[in-house]
Amino acid sequence: MSAEGALDLTQANDGGVYFVDAADFDAIVAAAEQGQLHVCRADLIGCHDKTELLRRLAASLSVPNGFGQNWDALLDSLRDLGWLQGSGHALLLDHANDLRQAGPKDFDTLLAILHESARFAIDQQRPFFAFLSLPEHPMAMPS
Repeated sequence: MSAEGALDLTQANDGGVYFVDAADFDAIVAAAEQGQLHVCRADLIGCHDKTELLRRLAASLSVPNGFGQNWDALLDSLRDLGWLQGSGHALLLDHANDLRQAGPKDFDTLLAILHESARFAIDQQRPFFAFLSLPEHPMAMPS
């Protein structure tokens, strides 16, 4: 990440969903760990649909037994990550373009859920950041 694009990951109000270059992930992890955020990383290479996405996210987030494997369950889990340590949470999704190309509707739904989770965390004054590695628009916040 460039210095001018650096985020303070301890600030809940900076939370949100960001498109980044995968090369930035090491710096993001270091900043998150320095800010005592819990880091979850999921590799979406070859991920083409909702079912596979939810499986990978559930594994990355170490969701408790009984995770519903649906969009509502994902939203509920991201709003309450209490089983994970940390003053906040950073979710890193590598190779997100695979899902975007193969399942654009699922990708859009994921973005909507991540945005809603970030807004909820801001209201709770809890840092929540989702970083999706995509080949373009480093550090752009999708609308």
